[in-house]
This record gives sequence, structure tokens and C-alpha cells, in this order.
Amino acid sequence: MIRAASISLPLAVGAIAILAVAIGSSFMPPDRVFAALFGAGSRADGIILWNIRLPRVLLAALAGGAFAIAGLLLQRATRNPLAAPSVLGVVDGAAVGVLVFFLAFSDEANALVVSVHWQPLAAVTGATVFALMVGILAYRDAVSPMRLLLYGVALAALANAIVVLMIIAGPVYRASQALIWLAGSVHTADWWDVTLLSLAWAAVLPVLLWLIRPLDQLRLDDQSAQSTGLRVTGTRVTALILSVLMTAAAVSVVGGIGFVGLIAPHAARLLFGTNALPQMAGAALIGAGMLIAADLIVRAAFQPVEVPAGAVTALIGAPYFLFLLIRQGRIHV
Repeated sequence: MIRAASISLPLAVGAIAILAVAIGSSFMPPDRVFAALFGAGSRADGIILWNIRLPRVLLAALAGGAFAIAGLLLQRATRNPLAAPSVLGVVDGAAVGVLVFFLAFSDEANALVVSVHWQPLAAVTGATVFALMVGILAYRDAVSPMRLLLYGVALAALANAIVVLMIIAGPVYRASQALIWLAGSVHTADWWDVTLLSLAWAAVLPVLLWLIRPLDQLRLDDQSAQSTGLRVTGTRVTALILSVLMTAAAVSVVGGIGFVGLIAPHAARLLFGTNALPQMAGAALIGAGMLIAADLIVRAAFQPVEVPAGAVTALIGAPYFLFLLIRQGRIHV
């Protein structure tokens, strides 16, 4: 099954990506897609492909993969299958950071007075603050997985309340900026966003590869893992920091898209087992495919209205989260 999945999954994600490039306000058959991709098509096809559709698909792939890896790291570090960036308040914390950025650095003409390139830093700061709050609260209870989840849900609700209050109390012209970002979409993708997220991937990839063996050891209980030479606390902290960074990087360019980090690691475990390397590669591919497919669905179903892709991931992810929650409750009864 693992061998079949390792062949079929990349092919399926590749097919979804080609379909996503082909479908838009005008359909571009695959032969024209490939011709434009290699510079042999018409000038109009080349402009559509390179300036509009390809950045959108690449950004969805990079962001979906980042959410998936962030979720896998959280689930491994906490040994909690319900852990995900959107559940533990990391995504909502990043939203608060971006809202503060909009409010602090926008003028009355609805324009930022500083470069928008500082927005990712605001998202990273907000995500880090809320992740630290969850970590500190959970540390007082010896990092109990269930309490970690409950603290995360509570702080996510707090972050959501702050976001709503800032939008309602703030000037309308700033609320419009915030709502566009909070919707979670890739329809404003450009090559700067793709470059930024690619750099984030390049920065964390060496650490991710280094973590593969420790993550496999972390499947053991703490005493057994320590007897194999693993520094358990250091590995957990490293995994949590990487998870926060990847979440913040993805959220800063595509907004608050949720549940990809919850579903993709579970699907990868079913297809590739629990070894860290194949599960990590599978989760990244599934996350990429999920977000590309979600964006494709909203484009095809609601054209010409731009519906956020995050709505589709939430429609699928929320029932799945409830299913996991009920199953976990039955296990612990």
C-alpha cells in the first residue's frame, strides 16, 4: 500500500495542479498549459499562466504543505491526534498580530504607511505570543495532552474575540483590510508571496530533515526515548518552534486557512504509516493537494465571485475534528 501511495499520490497532486492552472475565467487545455509553461504558446496564454494562475497554484501548494507539516509536528510533539495549528490558537494568534499591524500602520486613506512586507513579521509575532501562552499554561500541568488542547481552544476563542472587537471598534476602512486577510484565500497570490514562502521552506527544511530520527524516537514513552539517547524536552521544543514558524509563514501570505494541519497528517499516517520521513513527505503532498483542490472548487463553483478557499477546508475539517473528538472521548471512557 505504501509503495502504491508513494506513486499515486504525487501523480494525483500533479494532476490537480495542472487542472487548477487550466481552469479559470477561460479554460486552457493541458496542451496549451504545457506550451505556455515552456514558452512555446501564445503570448496571452503565457501572461495568464505566469502572472495569474501559476503563482496562485504554487502558493496554495507551499502553504498547504506548510500547514500540514506544522500539524504533524504538533501532533508528534504533544502525542495528541487532535493537535493542529488552528485548534491550538496559533492561527488565531497570527490573526491578532496581523490585525494589530493593520491598525497600527494604516492611515485614513486605507493605505499602509509601512511596507506590507513587514506583515509576515506581525503574523509570526502574534503566533509566537499565543503559542507561548498555551505552552506556559500547559507546562503547569506537566504538558497534559488534553489540557494542552483545552488551553489552545480557550486561547483561540480569546484571539477570535480580540479580532472581532478590533474589526467592530476600528474604522471601517481598516476592517475591510482585515476581513480580506482573515477569509483565508490565495486569490491575491503573486510571485513575492511565493518567494517569501519558498524562503521559509528553505530555512526550516534542514532542521526538519535533522528532526526525522528524533521524531521516530519520540514515538516511544519518555523514559524509553531517553534511554535511546534522545533529549525529549529539546526535541519537543524544537518541533513546537518549527510548527509555529511554518504556521506563521503560511498564515502571513494566505490568511487563516484552517484544518489542513489536522487532516493531512492523519491521512498521511493511514497511507504511509508512522515512520517520520514517509509520513512527513505524504502529509506535505496531501496538504498541498488539499489547498489547491479547495481553491479550484471555489473558483469553479462560485465564479466570478471570489469565495475564500478556507471555507472549503473548514467545511471538511470541522466535521472531521468532531469525529476525532468523539472517538478520543470513547477511548478515554
